[in-house]
Amino acid sequence: MFEAFVLIQCEAGKGAAVARAIVDLDRVQVVDVVTGPFDVVVRAEATSIDELGKLVLRPIQRVDGVIRTMTCPILHR
Repeated sequence: MFEAFVLIQCEAGKGAAVARAIVDLDRVQVVDVVTGPFDVVVRAEATSIDELGKLVLRPIQRVDGVIRTMTCPILHR
């Protein structure tokens, strides 16, 4: 199984709304609203990086309020 953290920058004041929109997406395990350079951190899983892009990243990037994403694959647990 391929796992990754997706770090999300949001428009000002939209972090909680973005998190609520993402929490029910396929393959999303955990969604947290955080402080710092990113506003929301998502932990997701998929069978491949391609599946992660199709089922998680594209839908996240379509959420109203999302400005930018950064994907950090988990190499070892």
